[in-house]
Amino acid sequence: MAERKNHAKVVRVADWMTEEVLAVESFDSIALARQVMAKHRVNQLPVLDNDHLVGIVTDRDIRDAYPTSMMINRGEEIDRFAAKVTVEEVMTHDIFIVRPETLLATAVGLLRRHRIGSLPVVQNKNLVGIITRSDILDFVLRAGAQRARKGAKKVSRRRATKKRSRGQQRAKRNT
Repeated sequence: MAERKNHAKVVRVADWMTEEVLAVESFDSIALARQVMAKHRVNQLPVLDNDHLVGIVTDRDIRDAYPTSMMINRGEEIDRFAAKVTVEEVMTHDIFIVRPETLLATAVGLLRRHRIGSLPVVQNKNLVGIITRSDILDFVLRAGAQRARKGAKKVSRRRATKKRSRGQQRAKRNT
């Protein structure tokens, strides 16, 4: 059994990351970032400046930047405000990154330890992907489904074996 574990496939970030990454520029407005997030149903966007990763902006960063609910009847005012505030003003500048060859388990540890939703994947100073909690869940679900299928086969074999051995026991009793 120890030999099997040693031969198990090493799972890397590159195996599960999203390669087509949506991103915004640091000078884009938070209104634009919010629209991109809503349209594509994502919670975070890497922030680029001249194609270099400089931070990440999350839906929470944007929510926190918007005026309070006391201004709810001032929709146009809020829209003008959001159009003036740049992503750079609300984004997280000091971010964690991983490389494509990083072990998936290491990425999961970073996500959990720092309570973050994603990690930009960088290679040679270029953004090449992003690994999110959803990507991790996809991995877990696929691995769980494979285990369940293997487990079901093992259970059916065990039951068949037990039935045969009970039958063999009856045969011995009758002779």
